[in-house]
Amino acid sequence: MTVDKTPNHIKLLAGNSHLELAQKIAYVLDATLCKVYVNQTTNRESAVTIGESIRDEDVYIVQTGCGGDAINDYLMELLILIHACKSASARRITAIIPNFFYARQDKKDKSRAPITAKLIANLLTTAGCNHVITLDLHASQIQGFFNIPVDNLYAEPNVLSYIKENIINKSPNEIIIVSPDAGGAKRAASIADKLDKSFALIHKERAKPNEVSKMVLVGDVTGKTCIIVDDMADTCGTLCKATNLLLEEGKAKEVIGIVTHGIFSGTGITRINNSNMSKLVCTNSLPLTEKLKESNKIEILDISGLLAEAIRRLHNGESVSYLFTNAVD
Repeated sequence: MTVDKTPNHIKLLAGNSHLELAQKIAYVLDATLCKVYVNQTTNRESAVTIGESIRDEDVYIVQTGCGGDAINDYLMELLILIHACKSASARRITAIIPNFFYARQDKKDKSRAPITAKLIANLLTTAGCNHVITLDLHASQIQGFFNIPVDNLYAEPNVLSYIKENIINKSPNEIIIVSPDAGGAKRAASIADKLDKSFALIHKERAKPNEVSKMVLVGDVTGKTCIIVDDMADTCGTLCKATNLLLEEGKAKEVIGIVTHGIFSGTGITRINNSNMSKLVCTNSLPLTEKLKESNKIEILDISGLLAEAIRRLHNGESVSYLFTNAVD
């Protein structure tokens, strides 16, 4: 005898790292965030309680890798949430991590250095995670650190749509796409090709991590509007130095920055405010409400629709690759 079974509903959970993004994803999906109580005890241990049944359900946990003092707390929250869902007999557990934790520690670049991104992959899998959805990984080889499926989404389609509507259609100058370093050349070249625009590259040498000592411009940007594209803005030293190089030595007319993850640690916001960059566009993969109050140069590109559509497609067994080339509002 065949028994019909009602398809599982989406169970969407959120940690404390970016509740605003989780609420926007829930709104797009026409879903309600599950009751989850995540707090810290007096000795700073993370304590988690799930306030409703998730037995035999597909669970999606939204937690992003925020910069700052709380990043390790958020990582532990995520691991404990995953383990709690596994203990509560969830059918499948998917972690939605827009900005992947420790993504920049993806290789052994010096003696006795750990590959911490691999450790994070092991921790997520051991905790009970069945699937990971992330956005613009700093290094795509991180996907190979997992023994479970990983969907690395791209902000590029939404970035292309933004550039066409808000820059190309409004700027009187010729547009050129600029990569701030050799590592981002592939990303910038891809955007330039799809926009049918020229491409320039800045070669940089670092004296030490997060400190650029020398920059050399490759390409002609004279009289053009330069769009610097990168995966993240942390201390913003590279972006500001690149802006000065383009305007002073390259004789560019205007510089606009577009990044996926706006970390803005340390004096990052101050540097952006004091720079000659017209504006800096970044996604809301990290919470930026307070940062927006400190700067009128930052503009937000909402990616909640992209993440919501990825969840919907994964839940319904549809292809996620559609999102690699199509923008989602």
